[in-house]
Amino acid sequence: MDECETILLDAQLEAVIDSHAFRAVLGNGHRFTAYIATEDWEKKGPEAGGFVKVEMSPYSMNVGRISI
Repeated sequence: MDECETILLDAQLEAVIDSHAFRAVLGNGHRFTAYIATEDWEKKGPEAGGFVKVEMSPYSMNVGRISI
């Protein structure tokens, strides 16, 4: 079992935690922490209030990775 299962969801960024972490909310009201992957740090990141695609694990819905 080499594949890693991920779920791709739409989320809105509510607030900036630090330069690579955001407070985000899904359409159903679920709040979680969204991070920018280290390989995407040099790219222009999203801003608070914007909509992004987030990759989440089915095992932990408390954190997600922002797809830039």
